Amino acid sequence: MKPIWIVDDDQSIRFVLEKALAREQFATRSFSNPRDVLAALDDDAPQVLVSDIRMPGGSGIELLGKVKARLPGLPVIIMTAYSDLDSAVSAFQGGAFEYLPKPFDLTRAVELIRRAVDESLREAVRDIGSAEMPEMLGQAPAMQDVFRAIGRLSQSNVTVLITGESGSGKELVARALHKHSPRGDTGSNGPFIAINTAAIPKDLLESELFGHERGAFTGAQTMRRGRFEQADGGTLFLDEIGDMPFDLQTRLLRVLSDGQFYRVGGHQPLKANVRVIAATHQNLEQRVREGVFREDLFHRLNVIRLRLPALRERREDVPALTRFFLAKSAKELGVDAKRITEAALDQLTAFDFPGNVRQLENICHWLTVMAPAQVIEPKDLPPELMGGDASRPLAAPAMAPPSVAALEPSSQAQPAALPAASVATPVAAWSVGEGAAADTWLLDLRREARRLLEAGNPEVWDTLTRQFEGQLIHAALEITRGRRIEAAHRLGIGRNTITRKIQELGLDD
Repeated sequence: MKPIWIVDDDQSIRFVLEKALAREQFATRSFSNPRDVLAALDDDAPQVLVSDIRMPGGSGIELLGKVKARLPGLPVIIMTAYSDLDSAVSAFQGGAFEYLPKPFDLTRAVELIRRAVDESLREAVRDIGSAEMPEMLGQAPAMQDVFRAIGRLSQSNVTVLITGESGSGKELVARALHKHSPRGDTGSNGPFIAINTAAIPKDLLESELFGHERGAFTGAQTMRRGRFEQADGGTLFLDEIGDMPFDLQTRLLRVLSDGQFYRVGGHQPLKANVRVIAATHQNLEQRVREGVFREDLFHRLNVIRLRLPALRERREDVPALTRFFLAKSAKELGVDAKRITEAALDQLTAFDFPGNVRQLENICHWLTVMAPAQVIEPKDLPPELMGGDASRPLAAPAMAPPSVAALEPSSQAQPAALPAASVATPVAAWSVGEGAAADTWLLDLRREARRLLEAGNPEVWDTLTRQFEGQLIHAALEITRGRRIEAAHRLGIGRNTITRKIQELGLDD
């Protein structure tokens, strides 16, 4: 997240806000005048801008107008010691997020800034969701190599073989090659036809590819054009080509060699001007050695080979892909896009994703439906991402209709499961180990209480209560990365209570 910018000619105000925001894990950058802020905007941008209204070298209202002209979605909080109507009206008319009169309560100021940060993050998600969907995303070097290859291949209609694991985005690459191919006999102005050769029964695949004449077989009531005819003047994408039946490989080779084919039951040769792009997750060289894939067809397809990296080979792309898929899912479902914490992103990034990008997209769709809050935290992720048993069958959420439970993220290799917190687990289903672990700390507490009582300690209640409260607050601050207001909310106590307890228990040290 970007830093909070603080603009005030009063050094003490800047210092107080910097320290308060640092305690809440916010990065800050301070300025003493509007001129320096405008200069800094040339190279950087804040998450939120907090500005005084009257400063030497320019007013906060003027700064507000100039900043809003460059960053319309940036939340700006205006501070002023002059609490007059004109200042407030001018601030809000200029698009200020909020008006903060001095002297202000520091806790209230931090809460206000946190609300502005939330608004800024929501605005960023909306911008992603409203943007035109990109063909592909990826900053990793391996993906940049793929993009460069697509750019080079866009200058010709050469046959391309795309290899990569299931779910890595092979069809997206094929569509990009088609879209950017030269406009001509088999260019981007023609159709893009895709067929998964592994998903169609062998007896039907020939008809799907080449079509059939009326009466060619039982049930063939009319003539039907096959995918080659449908793709005439465009691109035919043959997915999972490694699974194509051996006898059909011969017919495909013939089409690739001379462009001619026959419909099933037909006697008239047909020609189709088609660019063929094939894809497979299998090792075709090994399939050739095993005698299940024709070597001559392999060489015909393998003119240019393009390998797609697995998602685990480009982990740096996971955060951007996650945010994009969350925005995309929210747009499809007609709901507000959810945000995700850095801790949850770190956990996603560390996962190997056997189902690759498709699995990540499914997980984001599932989180959009099933995560209980607007901010996704590590505890909201499916158990498979937290070292849980991914093979365990899904249980229905306690408060959700049965149909919702079917919206789990899926992949061929590893089905997802619901977060443990949302699964209605019968008490009898708990294992002995879990029950024993749950009771251990209570038994330890009882033993410690007996020890202190038998020793005649006059402050048993206070001693154990301090230790208990200290551990609770310490755990909450760890989970929220030191953000006290969020920690208080999670513990179910007030922000003043947690501040007082931290001071009383000496947890500030």
